[in-house]
Amino acid sequence: MDVTRGNLATAGRYGGIPTVGSLMDIQRTFPGVALESFWDDSEYALDAFVDDPPSAELVASVEAELGYRLPASYVTLMRWHNGGIPRNTWCPAPSPTTWADDHVFVDGIMGIGRTKRYSLAGAGGYRLWLGEWEYPPIGVYFGTCPSGGHDLIAFDYRECGPDGEPRVVHVDQDWDYGITVLAPDFVSFVGALRPEPAQLPT
Repeated sequence: MDVTRGNLATAGRYGGIPTVGSLMDIQRTFPGVALESFWDDSEYALDAFVDDPPSAELVASVEAELGYRLPASYVTLMRWHNGGIPRNTWCPAPSPTTWADDHVFVDGIMGIGRTKRYSLAGAGGYRLWLGEWEYPPIGVYFGTCPSGGHDLIAFDYRECGPDGEPRVVHVDQDWDYGITVLAPDFVSFVGALRPEPAQLPT
């Protein structure tokens, strides 16, 4: 079954949250990632990020509004858990950013929709970042950082075009919107997320 473009026939629940597709199916897309413990479903996350799984029609509508085809792996994950705060928030970076010398902090992944504040087409979505904040139009901004908008995570379509497989990059407003490549694709980005070093067992 293609959970990225199918209907809601396999809808279930994960921790009280509606889902589409089985964890086993989705795990094949993200090998080595502990998806059953990936999300931190705090009250804030549920209020600001997490939405019901998007229908194929909503995915197509949001893609048309954004002007980009979303990565299939991202759509798959959002059909299972539509947005939220990851437990692993530390993403290695190949060069220094305003956050740290060797990593960035990812404190939210926007879902596909318009109703939640932090969704791709919501109040805290692309219009805000491209308009008021004047972020460069390189693709789709989908990840938040704890700087209050001064850095973001994005799908970068500059090399692949609007229908291709985008890289995942960090965009740093305070450093003249400097762009740092974090991963060649969304699957690699999810696999790169780690616990903060202070949270690792000693």
